[in-house]
Amino acid sequence: MSAPTPRSARLAQSPAVLREGRWWLVADAGSVPVADPAFITVLDGFAEAVAAADRAVADLRARPSEPSASNTRGRR
Repeated sequence: MSAPTPRSARLAQSPAVLREGRWWLVADAGSVPVADPAFITVLDGFAEAVAAADRAVADLRARPSEPSASNTRGRR
């Protein structure tokens, strides 16, 4: 079972925010919906890449730590 997706999520540290399935550019002055299909495709791809990277980092952190090669020098 996958985790529920949030209704709103900022893309990394960018002004792009996904709200209820639609991309918005958000600033202090207000928000503008993203209407360009090519830009939406790029944002979707970047969001998928960031999510995959986050999962990979979480998987690495969840692994039990293994001794490094420098700590096991000369031991077998």
